[in-house]
Amino acid sequence: MLRITRKNGESVRITESALVAGKVIPPAPARRRGPAASYEELARVAARAWRPVESERLGDWELRAAAGYTRRANSVLPLGDPGMPLDEALTAVRRWYADRGLPAYLQTATGAAGTQEHLCAELERRGWVREVTAELWIGGLAPIADLTDLAEAGVALSREADEAWLGRYRRRGVSEVALKVLGSGPSVWFATVPGDPAPAAIGRCVVDGRWAGFAAVEVDPAQRRRGLATAVMAALARRALDEGASAAWLQVEEDNAEARALYDRMGFATHHTYHHYRAPGSPAPAGDGSP
Repeated sequence: MLRITRKNGESVRITESALVAGKVIPPAPARRRGPAASYEELARVAARAWRPVESERLGDWELRAAAGYTRRANSVLPLGDPGMPLDEALTAVRRWYADRGLPAYLQTATGAAGTQEHLCAELERRGWVREVTAELWIGGLAPIADLTDLAEAGVALSREADEAWLGRYRRRGVSEVALKVLGSGPSVWFATVPGDPAPAAIGRCVVDGRWAGFAAVEVDPAQRRRGLATAVMAALARRALDEGASAAWLQVEEDNAEARALYDRMGFATHHTYHHYRAPGSPAPAGDGSP
């Protein structure tokens, strides 16, 4: 039997007799609807937007923990060599997370130059389970800022996620650790459109050099299709432009068709796909399940 890794990181088996010819296919060129960026640059920028409360290096890998709030802050970011054979590294990873009462996760990526198709295949061969797949999209920042009239939208910006903002945030019962993660990043802004009793819409943006990362864009279901998500992102984009950013990124799950349609209209395009692999035997997370 032969094992072949598809571009999305999935590993499949075929019989050797069924193979007529084969070659390694290089990554497809990125769609140039936005800024040029490498996978490693974006992975590091995204990691700084969801900082863990605890981290440790294992060679070039970063082990991250935040009491289980969001897999992005509770998984290994394997950018490079762990400094030891893979099986030893995975054993060390499982031990580190077990010591903290957390399931062991690796965050990998596929679909762009420098991503980790081979590591995905090796994890699957060892029984690691891919639980979440999402995409990182990028686009120009200025076009987003020009999408709506902020005076009419009434978007308020703040440095902190106050009680009103948290009243709309879909992950209820936010802990102190979660608040630390939400407030982490080089320059963090929270947007709120007032409503009754909870805000009509919210959003979060982390400005980091040339990049502005958007997250937690949520709208009251009763007030959707009024342009509130666009207004929130435009307000945050204008603030990010004021701080010198020029490019935008965000993360979106594969099955979120409404969000994907909105971001496509804004000029975003997929840069790469990322995955969270859970170690075999590790308990499923009891808390927040976001990617």
